[in-house]
Order: sequence, then C-alpha cells, then structure tokens
Amino acid sequence: MGKIIALANQKGGVGKTTTTINLAASLAALEKKVLVVDADPQANASSGLGIDIKKVNKTIYECLIGTATPEEAIVPTEIERLYVLPSHINLVGAELEMLNVENREKQLREVLVPLKPHYDYILIDCSPSLGLITVNALTAADSIIIPVQCEYFALEGISKLLNTIKIIKNKLNPALEIEGFLLTMYDARLRLANQIYEEVKSHFQELVFTTVIQRNVKLSESQSFAQPVLVYDAASKGSVNHMQLAQELIEKNS
Repeated sequence: MGKIIALANQKGGVGKTTTTINLAASLAALEKKVLVVDADPQANASSGLGIDIKKVNKTIYECLIGTATPEEAIVPTEIERLYVLPSHINLVGAELEMLNVENREKQLREVLVPLKPHYDYILIDCSPSLGLITVNALTAADSIIIPVQCEYFALEGISKLLNTIKIIKNKLNPALEIEGFLLTMYDARLRLANQIYEEVKSHFQELVFTTVIQRNVKLSESQSFAQPVLVYDAASKGSVNHMQLAQELIEKNS
C-alpha cells in the first residue's frame, strides 16, 4: 500500500515544488513507483516534469469536480516509474465550485485513496496558501513534509501551519502525521542559516530531516529545461541532496 505525502507550507518560495519534482525523480530512480499530484493552479510541478499543460485535456480539476477519473488524467513522464496528475489554472475556480459540495474537504481524498495500492509514494505539491485545495490535500495525506527556507521569516510561518495541521487532525484527518521538516536553500557559510537549522532542530528534534537541501544553481537551471536536476546534472549538489532525501524517506518508512 502506497503512502500519500503532502508537501506544504503557506509561505511561498520555500522550495515546495522544487522538492516535490526532485524528490519524486529520486524515488523513481531508486525503483519506487511515484505519482506527483499537482495541487497548485500555477502547475509548476507539471511543467517542471516536462508536461505540456496546453496539450493536457484532463487534470486534477476535472477529477475534483467529477468529470474525469484520475486514471484518465494521469500522464507518464520521461522518467521510468514517475507519473503526474497535472494541474491547470482552472483549479482556482474549483474552490468556488466545491463550496456547496457535501464533504468538500474530502474530495481529493476520494480521488487519491483508491490509487494507493498502485504506487509506492503519492506526493502532493500544495499551493502556497491554506485554501480549500490545500485543506483537501492535508485531509487526503498520510503525512506532510514541511520545507523550511533557511531565512528568519520562514520560522514565523511554521506556527500558522502547525495550527492548521492541528485543526485538520482534530476535525478531518486524525491519522495525519508530520513526516518531517526539510531545510531548503541552506548555505553553510551563512551564520543565519546555521542559526535557523539549530533552532528548528532544537524545537522539532527527530522530526527534522538529516538531509538539508543546499543552495544550488543547477536546481534553478534544471527547471527552465523542464527537467528534474537528476536528469539535468546528476552529479550536482542539488541532485545528490535530493537522492539523500529520497533514501532517508525510504529508510524512515521501511
């Protein structure tokens, strides 16, 4: 039975999509069957894995409003064992369309839970907000990875997110666990980055991934080529970090 993991943080620019794309590619390289669910209307996880959004007819939006099944919407990537349930700008409207739907917070759960036996990992890339779609993602997930940028303001957003997780655990998804806090854009030369690492580690202890994602130019470059960094430059620091993260995640769940 597969595991559904949401990558969420309502703060933008912390590396959610970059982590989703590259963690998924690394897991696939380690012979795990992976589905990336793009739950962000910007559809960056879809395009970052080489999916041409203009050529896709069915997306997560159609699945949520009930006009398509996930099997019809899932597309393979160029990487073996890696699939995408793509997104579309229409997803913005889904929140309004779902307002009058019964159990509206559980629509994504109904879409994804039947897929669990077919994948080792289902990774949900959440949008940088705590709207209805993100609530759906956290209700569908077994656990959550929280990317934390190594900057001071990033710490301030964590408490809001933890509060949201607490509410979702109490009301919608009692089984939701924190898979781990992942420090991103880490630069060992900066004193602030080291301070934030120590602070997060002292607060959350074993919930912090040992792996940190270091600042890396190749990570940014790979996105403009619509490729995971593993394909773009397998020897780069960004690729090595995400492979370490994938191995740590597998060990944690074995």
